[in-house]
Amino acid sequence: MVVGKMKFTFQKRVKLAQGLWLLSWLATLGGAVTFTLGCFLKTELRRRGEVMDNTDIHCVPNTLMIVGLASMGINYFASRICQDALDPGRFPRWKTFLKPYFGCSVFFTTLMLISVILSYAMKGSLETSLKIGLKNGIRFYKDTDTPGRCFQKQTIDHLQMEFQCCGNNDYKDWFEVQWISNRYLDFSSKEVKDCIKSNVDGRYLVDGVPFSCCNPSSPRPCIQYKITNNTAHYNYDHQTEELNIFIRGCREALVNYYMGLMNTIGAVVLSVFLLQSSVLASVRLLQTSMEAVAGQENVEIETEGYLLEKGVKETFMEYVDPVLKLLLLNQVTPPEAKPEAGATGTTTTTS
Repeated sequence: MVVGKMKFTFQKRVKLAQGLWLLSWLATLGGAVTFTLGCFLKTELRRRGEVMDNTDIHCVPNTLMIVGLASMGINYFASRICQDALDPGRFPRWKTFLKPYFGCSVFFTTLMLISVILSYAMKGSLETSLKIGLKNGIRFYKDTDTPGRCFQKQTIDHLQMEFQCCGNNDYKDWFEVQWISNRYLDFSSKEVKDCIKSNVDGRYLVDGVPFSCCNPSSPRPCIQYKITNNTAHYNYDHQTEELNIFIRGCREALVNYYMGLMNTIGAVVLSVFLLQSSVLASVRLLQTSMEAVAGQENVEIETEGYLLEKGVKETFMEYVDPVLKLLLLNQVTPPEAKPEAGATGTTTTTS
């Protein structure tokens, strides 16, 4: 069953080729935009790689960069094809090239759609990665003298100030870790001794947060120590009063930032995908309508164009079968070599 069958006069073929030329260059620009967005997202993810536990989310920008480059190449050849389509003498030279061209185009166009789906579906993986990464970042905040963790404090402080957040889930995460290094603690102080003895792990845990959690918009000077002690501050109740530190956790802030970024990129790439699909369909219609002109004296005859000569399933199998046969041939082990004549035989004994 022929899919997408249409009739084309000579004028329609000319208009199709001219429109396709413009469309292919727009799609080439779209491919460049896709590649640029992939590079930008990759850079943003690498900037905060220290607070991420894994790099699974990097599959999104990597895919975007690949399909962006592929799209530019595919649409460049599409513009060359539509130029030659206006000359029946030059178009036949593309005949052997078009089948692998359509195979590659369908593959990378599908990959572009997959990248759009991934940009919306990676929220769970991103959240898990940030949850573990931020937890470790807060735990190693005090290790400014430890090789490999020297800049962890600087990273967390910049992160909390830039995104106006505090802690992993919220500011109370800082109450559960010792974020002040021992080198800055006076162990002769009774307060320090009592604080260390008050927990079984021997850590200096306080109900306080780093300075980077302070909200500069608050009219009151920042209360970053003894946050839960109402008697330590004048006219203060931490349960009823709005605290002058950031309340939102950094995991929520980063997930919202990256998902907003990827959702926007996904919408742009989806538009490029639709444009790319239009180019692919137009090239196919132009090819099939021009095949009937080959060998004809009158090149202005009316011809028919179609998207698929057979059904979707039959066309898919037509492309897949050669690949499967090639794989099967590679898996077949060569037969064992037959022994040469005279190499084996019975031994006779002479008396």
